[in-house]
Amino acid sequence: LSFLVACETEQVSTPSVVEASGKSEVAEKVVVYSGRSESLVGDLFTKMEEELKLDIEVQYGSTSEMATRFLTEGEQSPADIIFAQDSGHLGALAKQGSLATLSPDLLGNVEKRFQAKDGTWIGTSGRLRVLVYDSKQISPEEMPKSLKELSDPKWKGKLGWAPGNGSFQAHVSVLRNVWGEEETKAWLEGVKNNDPKSYPKNSPQVKAANEGSLVIGWVNHYYLHRVDPGGRTAVNYSFPQEDVGNILMVSGAGIRKGSANKAAAEKVLGYLVSKEGQSHFAMNNYEYPTRPNVQTNPDVPDLDLKSVMDIPQEYLIDIGPTRTLLQELALQ
Repeated sequence: LSFLVACETEQVSTPSVVEASGKSEVAEKVVVYSGRSESLVGDLFTKMEEELKLDIEVQYGSTSEMATRFLTEGEQSPADIIFAQDSGHLGALAKQGSLATLSPDLLGNVEKRFQAKDGTWIGTSGRLRVLVYDSKQISPEEMPKSLKELSDPKWKGKLGWAPGNGSFQAHVSVLRNVWGEEETKAWLEGVKNNDPKSYPKNSPQVKAANEGSLVIGWVNHYYLHRVDPGGRTAVNYSFPQEDVGNILMVSGAGIRKGSANKAAAEKVLGYLVSKEGQSHFAMNNYEYPTRPNVQTNPDVPDLDLKSVMDIPQEYLIDIGPTRTLLQELALQ
């Protein structure tokens, strides 16, 4: 099960069970294994339960933990739904034959690039990889025009990154699959030679850029929007053309193959990609919706799909060789 690895750090560390009170005794029960944290989706499930008249039991944990349980339990699993922080885990489960094919009506709610080609999972929201920069120290015109440029010595002492973070490792895994092993290693060595500040995760980089102690960081877009706009001087930056630096990490969900509650489970997935559910991800979490024509949070720029590289989801979970490479470079 080594392919099932965590690709984000927003989740809680140990599983818990959340059940809303006052549910009807006759309500149909749906069990969800959620790799998305309760702080991000708990309110949404509570609202969903009331509106759909379902008994929804949500068990929270890291995506890798939930996916491993889901796979190991197999047909004996109590889970009807796996809700993953990153769709790469869903792709891995689909390859193992663990996910059911979703109905065309459900799949039709989401852009085709945000769903499995075989119809086994559906994307629910996205987080764009960006550079965050201190606008007091650098202008957008001076920013690098591609991710490769970060290895240029001109950026020495100006960069930040988080090699231990799941999003970082997932992105490097994409680089390995797009650029190749040698080019990716050479690029990491070049960036390392620029003496980047190492951070434990994304949010401290955003804080540092906003406070002026970091010029450029490498993060997910939505952390910036958690900073009070009134005191915000840091700015997110995407590369001006399609670039491997512009990738969208998609959260999503699938239904266990053999679930006796598939119809009810599809109602839950349908709610996640409904206009109401998509608005929750956009307005509350500052994420990008996967359903067309859903407004993003006013504080979040619209997503330019023409500049976002469309990459196979399995690239994101090819973490084992990435960790080995980072260890070789003493970045772990």
